Amino acid sequence: MATVSDADLLIRGGSVDVVVRKGRIVTAADDGRDDDLPVLDASGCLVVPGFMELQCNGAGGTDLTASPERLWEVAALLPRWGVTSWLPTIVTSPPSVRDRALAVLRAGGPDSPVAAPLGVHLEGPFLSPERKGAHAPQHLRPPEPDAIEGWSRDEGVALVTLAPELPGALDVVRALVDRGVVVSLGHSTATAEEATAAVDAGARWATHLFNAMPPLHHRDPGLAGVALADERLGVGLIVDGLHVHPLMVRLAARALGERLTLVTDAVAALGMPAGPVRLGDVEALSDGEGVRLPDGTLAGSALAMDQAVTNLVEFAGVDRAAAVAAATSAPARVLGLESARGTLAPGAIGDVVLLDDAGSVVATVIAGTVAYDRRSAPWKS
Repeated sequence: MATVSDADLLIRGGSVDVVVRKGRIVTAADDGRDDDLPVLDASGCLVVPGFMELQCNGAGGTDLTASPERLWEVAALLPRWGVTSWLPTIVTSPPSVRDRALAVLRAGGPDSPVAAPLGVHLEGPFLSPERKGAHAPQHLRPPEPDAIEGWSRDEGVALVTLAPELPGALDVVRALVDRGVVVSLGHSTATAEEATAAVDAGARWATHLFNAMPPLHHRDPGLAGVALADERLGVGLIVDGLHVHPLMVRLAARALGERLTLVTDAVAALGMPAGPVRLGDVEALSDGEGVRLPDGTLAGSALAMDQAVTNLVEFAGVDRAAAVAAATSAPARVLGLESARGTLAPGAIGDVVLLDDAGSVVATVIAGTVAYDRRSAPWKS
């Protein structure tokens, strides 16, 4: 991370080529000469790696579970909030919905720069009925080998959230890990022993810490305690001030350090005015700040990633570099992509975000191409 007065970033052929000390950002074709390159004005901006989002259910009025065919429309919106790569998240739903999402992903997207989907995040259907949150109960099912037929990293499944205490869950964890899928623990009533057994089996992430799991207790630490204490786990956290109290955000940030991964858990309400929204088969209502079911249950968020980074600084008292890392290098590490994404080191993919002094996105560059610049965009960021 650097201010423009400290660094010049050259992106050649979509990858970071060199980082030198001159004070500008330039992009280049493979055979371009540096002195003839287009220059992106970054005067007074903070230059950071592109944000990576591991849990996004939709945006701009589109719910991905209801309309997986609109995945690329959401991908086109996300750069305005600094997201350059992401995991489209499909909540508990019939198998046909997951199949449709994977088919859309495999078919490929537009030629224009959009946030790159790195695979899907299947949040469910192997969740605890007692901690289902906003997930449709009729689609929950036990973790069984036949239920994950065809689920692999090669086929587009990057991450799966499940409840480790369910019968058969540990076998499913092992099978998914063998196929290159990152397994996350969430929507769970697991004891500390059950959660640790899943980590021993290969689980490496925890989904939205404190939410959809029993509260942290000093004699019964449960999944929350394991997530905070087990160094093998990366941990997702929704930092909107509603899902987790700012004081608990501070506690989590101190305990987790570099393991903290910012997520938004954004739904169709992101970027939209207050009103009704869908999350799969479930109807919810956004008041412009939070999204809830009629009974008050939180149903995702309307949080943007740039705001999440700013909130982490404010709530936890961490410096901005650490907050940016929670949206860049930390999620890249979860997916095993730390050498390619979440960094501005030479050889990494040329995903870059320019931030103003308030932490809001000025411009977003994806693989060396400007995907969003609020100074010329027809919309307001």
